[in-house]
Amino acid sequence: MIRVRFAPSPTGPLHIGNLRTALFNYLFAKKNKGSFILRFEDTDKERFLKKSEKHILNSLKWCGITPDEGPDNGKYGPYRQSKRKHIYKKYIKYLLKNEYAYYAFETKDDLKKIRNEYKEKGKLFLYNSLTRRKLNNSLNEFYFQQVKPNKKNATIRLKVPDSTTIKVNDILRGNIYINSNSLDDKVLVKSDGNVTYHLANVIDDHLMKISHVIKGEEWISSFPILQLLYNFFNWKMPNFLHLPLILNPFGKGKLSKRNSNQFNFPIFPLKWKDPIKLTNILGYRELGYFPEALLNMLAFFGWNPGGKKEIFSLKELISTFSLKDINLTSARFDKEKMKWINQRHLQCQSVSDLTRLVKRSLKEKKIDFNNDQKLQQIIVRIRSQCTFVYQIIEKSIYFFKTPSLNKTYIRKVLLNQNINKNILFLIIEWVKNHDKNNLKLLKIFLYKLAINKNINISYLFKILRISLVGKLIGLDIYFIIKILEINDLIKRILNIIVLLN
Repeated sequence: MIRVRFAPSPTGPLHIGNLRTALFNYLFAKKNKGSFILRFEDTDKERFLKKSEKHILNSLKWCGITPDEGPDNGKYGPYRQSKRKHIYKKYIKYLLKNEYAYYAFETKDDLKKIRNEYKEKGKLFLYNSLTRRKLNNSLNEFYFQQVKPNKKNATIRLKVPDSTTIKVNDILRGNIYINSNSLDDKVLVKSDGNVTYHLANVIDDHLMKISHVIKGEEWISSFPILQLLYNFFNWKMPNFLHLPLILNPFGKGKLSKRNSNQFNFPIFPLKWKDPIKLTNILGYRELGYFPEALLNMLAFFGWNPGGKKEIFSLKELISTFSLKDINLTSARFDKEKMKWINQRHLQCQSVSDLTRLVKRSLKEKKIDFNNDQKLQQIIVRIRSQCTFVYQIIEKSIYFFKTPSLNKTYIRKVLLNQNINKNILFLIIEWVKNHDKNNLKLLKIFLYKLAINKNINISYLFKILRISLVGKLIGLDIYFIIKILEINDLIKRILNIIVLLN
């Protein structure tokens, strides 16, 4: 059975790169009727943030990526590594007993000093088979016997074999061969007793029966270490696939928060409050993006099913997704493409769904508009001009609020001509006594009025638009007249008469 996991570290907000990893795991699981597991790697106590876990959970919920197992349910728990210390103990003992691991007693300052000494000689320091016998650890018999250090304050390191070729297999890349002498003896247990990523992941993935591990390319460097641990435990290794990087829009390197600040685009699904600067960083939700549009974009960072179709719902992504369509090429983030995708998703929304979203936004702005039928007509007319739901309101605000009139602006756009206010009074009288929704009668009246008063019909429309909208913008003037209530229509025309007195 297919079982995959998303295992974020709650040390900060959920980055869209990590969300892409969650998405690919989720799509693979759902496509193959498998299980998607959420597990928190919360053993880094120095960087742990409780609100980070909440941000991750809320982001996944907003996107519709629902775990089958996780902190709230599942038979393979606990799903937080900080709650699994009792599980790890016997496996640590096994590694030590079989000499696959050893105690190391250097402090951080000791290691920093050693690294600097190597650096001054133009060398790179690795704690491995070439150096470990001269350092302060349980493999250095002279040091261990003479000093008899306290194991409680020690770290536990993996004993990487000397001069061995380690073979790992990645679904995308095939077999990869690494010389063990190029590897560090990675710390498996820190001096505070907490296990590190390498050991916890292997144990948890094995016990939770994970079949496939799908994660970012940046983790390839730890791949051989994981392979060694699986070998030492004599466990079958899951299938591994390392996703290509998401590159920043300009220059080199992967997408980062710094790029987001520099080029002004969101990098988190939801808003995040910076704990140091205490400033709010808006996410895709707050900026008006649809969650399915965000997932649609992220899916194409490294995956391409072929063909010309670019707009997918989450359901369509699940039915189409396949690991064989993932490629090695890193994808560059494109904020303009993201806007285009959101625009296409907006056009795909049903009128009823958009009406619900617009009504909610109007309520948040404390604007009362309770005529759903007219609201739907406005949405149908204006949606093609919009990328975000909030733009529907921005571009049609004159339907919901009486416009503020600026005398200087109005005189300027009307070329400072003296407006015959009698024309506006005649329009008011006609509206009072006729059906304004009978557009045929309305057109005949306005054209006759223009002829009788010897003014250009376009100039009459300009006066009327300024009266009703406040500016020379907006939808078809006849449609505006049709949507506005009679009392509101008359009030707006009277406002410009008063203003121009």
